[in-house]
Amino acid sequence: MRQLALTALIVAALSACSPSPQPPAASAPAAKTPVAPPAAPAPKPAETVVAAKEIPEGACGEQTSTPADQRVANTARWSTASEQDSFGFDVFRGDSEKGDFKKLTKDPILGAGTSDETHKYEYRDDTIDPCKEYWYYVESISTKGVHEKFTPVFRAPPKRRAVGSPPAASEPAAPAKE
Repeated sequence: MRQLALTALIVAALSACSPSPQPPAASAPAAKTPVAPPAAPAPKPAETVVAAKEIPEGACGEQTSTPADQRVANTARWSTASEQDSFGFDVFRGDSEKGDFKKLTKDPILGAGTSDETHKYEYRDDTIDPCKEYWYYVESISTKGVHEKFTPVFRAPPKRRAVGSPPAASEPAAPAKE
């Protein structure tokens, strides 16, 4: 199985490479003839710049007095192509990318055991301060109790800015491809 996967990986890597330029053919010197300048490269498709989304003003701080279905939340989503002895997943949150992370899940989100099917998971975190950014990662738990970091650490930007604070963009403008 590993050999098949390695072969598929090598084939994919090789097919992604561009062909090497062919060396010019050796020939007898010919009379000089005018050579047309190389054609200008074809124009690339226009890239549209998407404006940064402005963060709306709103209340900051704890949301405990707000009904759960009306709270601002971050939702972590991940999927598996297959699973081997998967008991479940725990979600962790920190205030910085390198900071201390706290486990959010009281009980693990149950995994699919052993499966060759794709499974999608999500965890809704409504215990946030909407004006702060947070960092998350997901940890897998095997049926043997082994815990492993399943995702890289990822960022969730603030959802609001304090009332009266200057407008700020949630993310820098990025080119959008057509």
